Amino acid sequence: MGAVTPLAKENKPSGSVKPIVDLTAADMERVNRLILSKAGSDVEMIPEVANHLISSGGKRLRPMLTLATAAMFGYRGDHHVYLATSVEFMHTATLLHDDVVDESDMRRGKSSARMIWGNQASVLVGDFLLGQAFRMMVETGSMEALKVLSNAAAVIAEGEVLQLSVAKKMETTEDDYIAVIRGKTAELFAAAAEVGPIIAGASEAERNALRDYGMALGLAFQLVDDVLDYGGSSADLGKNVGDDFREGKVTMPVILAHQRGDAEEKAFWRAAIEDGENDDAALEKARRLIARHNALSDSISRALAYGETARAALAPLPMSAGRHALEEVIDYCIARIS
Repeated sequence: MGAVTPLAKENKPSGSVKPIVDLTAADMERVNRLILSKAGSDVEMIPEVANHLISSGGKRLRPMLTLATAAMFGYRGDHHVYLATSVEFMHTATLLHDDVVDESDMRRGKSSARMIWGNQASVLVGDFLLGQAFRMMVETGSMEALKVLSNAAAVIAEGEVLQLSVAKKMETTEDDYIAVIRGKTAELFAAAAEVGPIIAGASEAERNALRDYGMALGLAFQLVDDVLDYGGSSADLGKNVGDDFREGKVTMPVILAHQRGDAEEKAFWRAAIEDGENDDAALEKARRLIARHNALSDSISRALAYGETARAALAPLPMSAGRHALEEVIDYCIARIS
């Protein structure tokens, strides 16, 4: 048990990151060079820890959103590269911090930084990367871009604290959970998509459309991750399957299965999530209950709905290679479910 219920063939997205990768390839080379440069330090441990995660194979979707959305409006300068690198450093910093908070052993298929260098180094190197991100934002001279990304940093931190406040609490509602992932995940997608048009001098309406796109995309992305934790593989996730369960995280599949369960099942969820009775046998039972109550397929349906919201946000924008690439990203994010 525990396999993801397949989507109906006619409804299953089949997107690809290839269009956005091709569109941003030249600029991503510049971003990658800047990442290596700005992750450098005379303090030897800083580049060691930073490069451990930076070089571990993430697709760098968020900085590609910044580059692609700037290109949509004909931007030809250098500042989008600085903003894209800032976005990637913000994301990397949150991963370093998250792994400490969640006590995660794996990240992107290998040992997390905290397992090699310890929690203190992971937190402090994350802080260094955030500092470097803000330095690069300032270098662009765009107060609007700085405003958007600095606000995102605060909202992400709020989302993480909100997640702590609802962790291991089975009374967490679906609305509570959407508020958590809107802050901790979707906000950076939204900011990454918004600062591209800002630096390119696009209109407020165009900027807002791309922010709405990024927000909905980020929500869809996180919901798919929730599904993969119960029905995917370590290769899909870059971490151990079932980590959310073992960490007592109340995610969408758990919320739906708990709401639909009988008294005995509700007692199981309280013991597993709130009391930490979450061994391998409990994980298998959790997956059976999630399957019984269609909690994975209904979580997928919510991801699909957010994907359609993202697509609708792009509708006012003229068709272009950039818009096509962004539409493909929506389908790719959801098609990670197999």
